[in-house]
Amino acid sequence: MHLTPILIGVLATLSATASATQTFANTGTTPAGWDFILTEHEGTVQQVTNLVYGTGGTAIKVTQTYDASYTGRYHSEFHHTQGYHLGEQGFYGFAFRLSQDWQFSPAQSYNLAQFIADFTYTGCDDWMPSSMVWIIGNQLASRVKTGSVCSQVTTEFKNLATVSAGVWHKVVIQANWQNDGTGYYKLWLDGVKVLEKDNIATTIAQTDEFEFHVGLYANGWHDDGRMLGTQPFRQVWYDQIGMGTTFADADPDQWS
Repeated sequence: MHLTPILIGVLATLSATASATQTFANTGTTPAGWDFILTEHEGTVQQVTNLVYGTGGTAIKVTQTYDASYTGRYHSEFHHTQGYHLGEQGFYGFAFRLSQDWQFSPAQSYNLAQFIADFTYTGCDDWMPSSMVWIIGNQLASRVKTGSVCSQVTTEFKNLATVSAGVWHKVVIQANWQNDGTGYYKLWLDGVKVLEKDNIATTIAQTDEFEFHVGLYANGWHDDGRMLGTQPFRQVWYDQIGMGTTFADADPDQWS
C-alpha cells in the first residue's frame, strides 16, 4: 500500500495529538485547581475578572507589599505539587502581566515561577528551588540547579528577553530533568525561543518530587535586605497555567 504525502501528514498529526498528555491546566482560578496557596506577610492571591488572558473569563492577581520592619520572605504563590522527578521531561507554561505602572529595578529581582522541593530532612537545606523564572530590571532570566542538595551548583541564564509592563506575556519551558550531561532546558517568551541549552545537567541528583509554584516572590527584597527603587506595592496577573508532554499542552494560546 502506498500512502500519499497528504495522508502521511494527517497520520503524523493524529499520532502527535494522540500522544499528547496535558497533566495540569488552570484557567486563572483560585483556590480551585491548586494544592496550596501561599501568602506571606501582606501578600494577596485572588481570582479576578477585570484583566484576563484566556477564554475562561478569570485570572489570578497576586500582590506583595514591602515592609522595612519585616525580615521574612515575600511569597504570593499558588502551588501544584506535581512538577517533576529526576529523569522526567515535560513542558510548563503560563501567561503573566505586570501592572501598568510596574517600576523596573535594574539590580533587583522578582521571581515569577519556580520548581521547589522540601529537603529539610537532609540537614543541608530546607525548601530548595531548582529552576526559577524571574525578571531583573526589564530582562527575563532563568536558571538550573545541579549537583546534589548538599553540594548545589547554580547556573543562571540572564538577559534572555525584554519584558514590558502592562501587557500580557507568555512563558513556556521545556525541560529534560537529568543530573548528567543528557538533559536539556529551553524557554520561550511570547512564542520566541530565547534559551536553548542541550546536553547539560538540569537538576540535582535527588529523586524527590519538585513542585511547580507560580506567582510573585519578591525575593530581591529579602535577599538584598532592602527594597531598591520607590515602588513598595507590586502586582502581577497570571492566567492559562498548563503542563504536559507537548508544547501545545503548556502554551497558553493553544489549549485555551
